[in-house]
Amino acid sequence: MADRDGNINAKDYGYDQPQQVEGFHVKGATQLDFGMRHRLARIFDPADGRTVMLAFDHGYFQGPTSGLERVDLNIVPLAPHADALMGTRGIFRSVIPASTDSALVVRASGGPSILKDLSDERIAMDVDDAVRMDAAAVAVQVFVGGEHETQSVHNMTRLVDAGYRTGMPVLGVTAVGRELTRDARYLGLATRIIAELGAQIVKTYYCDEDFEQVTAGCPVPVIMAGGKKLPVEDALDMAHKAVDQGAAGVDMGRNIFQRQRPEAMIKAVREVVHGGMKPAEAAQLYRDLSDGAED
Repeated sequence: MADRDGNINAKDYGYDQPQQVEGFHVKGATQLDFGMRHRLARIFDPADGRTVMLAFDHGYFQGPTSGLERVDLNIVPLAPHADALMGTRGIFRSVIPASTDSALVVRASGGPSILKDLSDERIAMDVDDAVRMDAAAVAVQVFVGGEHETQSVHNMTRLVDAGYRTGMPVLGVTAVGRELTRDARYLGLATRIIAELGAQIVKTYYCDEDFEQVTAGCPVPVIMAGGKKLPVEDALDMAHKAVDQGAAGVDMGRNIFQRQRPEAMIKAVREVVHGGMKPAEAAQLYRDLSDGAED
């Protein structure tokens, strides 16, 4: 219904205030479309641009990993403390409550088990299914330097193309085989290739020397992979160093769910990533929350 003539003078078009387009808190995402940025905003906290992601997708190639035998008992209680959950569509649909508020990052590559060459992966799901699941991103393994490097890169670029069509961000995961060194030179190469070919997020390992070169040289957010289980304070120290040197957060699995008190550990990790807590303080927090556990 049109406005009456008498109401026109009450309107305020704010001629003296040009419309402002707000900046975006996720590195490299300012020029992406709305849907993709909206999904990224569910992964990365707008207050600090960081994320605590809980990874439990290990079963897609190694079966019932220690600590993941019962995802309903070991992971579901941790979900409220994670900004994002990284798992497979099978586990999300069968175990994770649909009421969870955490962003979902769905594993989209797979194929070989630990009995075969892990680098020989293929795309394992259609992006349309990730959209149906209301996922915030899909994750794909990229084996830079591996025997099937080109195939894994092609897996990623196909997902990137599908992601642009549907507004679905892609998380490229740097896969480091036994024969490859986890140093800044290699990690810088792998992360840059993944970002250059279109992934909106990169997950990689921490290295003790020049990790800031890895994060600075990558034009999209770098999330630190937790890797193998470490002593509590060592894991928290690694997380602290990673975010201090430019990582946009962490994606931890075994360093959380293999603890005696996983909930205490994820709370300590959150304090490091989002609260700026020092590793020693966070380790003490873990002990306080877990009745003195030292694992």
